[in-house]
Amino acid sequence: MRLADLLPSGLDVQTAGCLDIPVEQLAYDSRQVRPGAVFFALPGTKTDGTAFIDHALRGGAAALVVADDHYPAVQRRLSGSARPLGLIGCAAPRRLLGLMADRFYGQPSARLSLVGVTGTSGKTTTTYLLEAIWLAMGWSPGVIGTVNYRYQGRQQPAPFTTPEAVELQSLLATMADAGVDHAVMEVSSHALVQERVRGCQWNGAVFTNLGRDHLDFHADLDDYFAAKVRLFRSGLADSPKAERFAAVNVDDPWGQKLAGYRLPGRLITYGCRADALVSVSAREHSLGGLRGELRLEGRPVAFSSALIGEPHLYNIVAAAATAHALGVPAETIAAGIAACPRVPGRLERLAVGQAFEVIVDYAHKPDALDKTLRSVRSLTPKRLLTVFGCGGDRDRGKRPLMGQAAGRLSDLVVLTSDNPRSEDPQRILADAERGLVEAGVRRLDEPSALAAARRGYVILADRRAAIRAALDGARPGDVVVIAGKGHEDYQIIGTRTHHFDDREEVRHYFSAREVG
Repeated sequence: MRLADLLPSGLDVQTAGCLDIPVEQLAYDSRQVRPGAVFFALPGTKTDGTAFIDHALRGGAAALVVADDHYPAVQRRLSGSARPLGLIGCAAPRRLLGLMADRFYGQPSARLSLVGVTGTSGKTTTTYLLEAIWLAMGWSPGVIGTVNYRYQGRQQPAPFTTPEAVELQSLLATMADAGVDHAVMEVSSHALVQERVRGCQWNGAVFTNLGRDHLDFHADLDDYFAAKVRLFRSGLADSPKAERFAAVNVDDPWGQKLAGYRLPGRLITYGCRADALVSVSAREHSLGGLRGELRLEGRPVAFSSALIGEPHLYNIVAAAATAHALGVPAETIAAGIAACPRVPGRLERLAVGQAFEVIVDYAHKPDALDKTLRSVRSLTPKRLLTVFGCGGDRDRGKRPLMGQAAGRLSDLVVLTSDNPRSEDPQRILADAERGLVEAGVRRLDEPSALAAARRGYVILADRRAAIRAALDGARPGDVVVIAGKGHEDYQIIGTRTHHFDDREEVRHYFSAREVG
């Protein structure tokens, strides 16, 4: 494909040099450049891509894309080049990358029914549920999300919730070529701001909820919400597909706000409220799962699921609303919900014969931790013990809020580390401890006091020791929630990544004690 053919119409660009050159690759990392590549010198927070232009040219780059403010200087640098080179200047090089990647890989989303799921919590479980419903429908689903990228029995690791534009379009093309007909993607706020999904042709977009998160990246909650809205106001608006829809959780105040906007396509409201187009009633909760009745624009259908907790109830309704918008019959939706396996690290029960419940959950922000603990609290016959920590090099303001949530809703808390990264773990623990104190929880003298205590907290920076302390302290009928890491199998301490999996730690604990 020629460089000139990859340039989208309607986007203001400056060009110089040769545009009639074949393009073999799109690259934004100079270390990956091969001969015939277009190298995108993207602006960065720490370094600018223009610093790596020479390295890209030595690797064989045939063309460069730079931001407008760098265009004159780069044009002068290339004027004496002995080989033909193309140069493109653009006010929004990331947007151009998304659009060119879409064209380079043959516009794969045009060959798929593509749904994006965004929100603070619930994205992963919603995609698992949709995958199960689509399988029940006889469709061939593909999933792109936090846990992994998968289709037709194949899966690969997920370095990002939403891949960068080049990897994303390549993956969508691979899925479409393999016969995938429906794909669902978790769409992060970072991906939306960084234009990673630009060029995708959406059939639908789902909004789950909004709570405090990523305020080390976004200026405030309004800015965070504005990033999420891009999927609807820009993504859906730019899609040429005729029957587009937006499925929005109107039980969430930010969802109500979004539903009040003039959105492209059909609006499908969902929630537990009776006036939502897709709602749920007569629901039953237990540690064995969920059951109740869905109402799909007035059509009732009973459902049951092995998933537990109120957050998963909303994920079920989100998936049902999305499948309904795509024309899946009610009975097939219910069958898919029943077939959906437990989702890794999302209110995941670990049962190896012990006399108390252990639940591992990904909740690592205040709103998610609050919802998880409220839900488990209502199902807990005796004491609720919570293990949690806060990540380093991230929003410090959420740490005391997480401490408050844990302190209000738990009987006993073990405060520990969760990816301290380059920060002093003790400072992170001190920030979170303030919330526990504000919640009126007193510090216990030592971890062994957990077994007899009715209320209190301990601090153990070592996460392995913290998990063991909570399990040591649990009594028959108690519930232990280990929050923060969920499906993750690593712990970042300093600049090193160590293997660590909360679920493995629990299993090792009971294996050593020969629980059976």
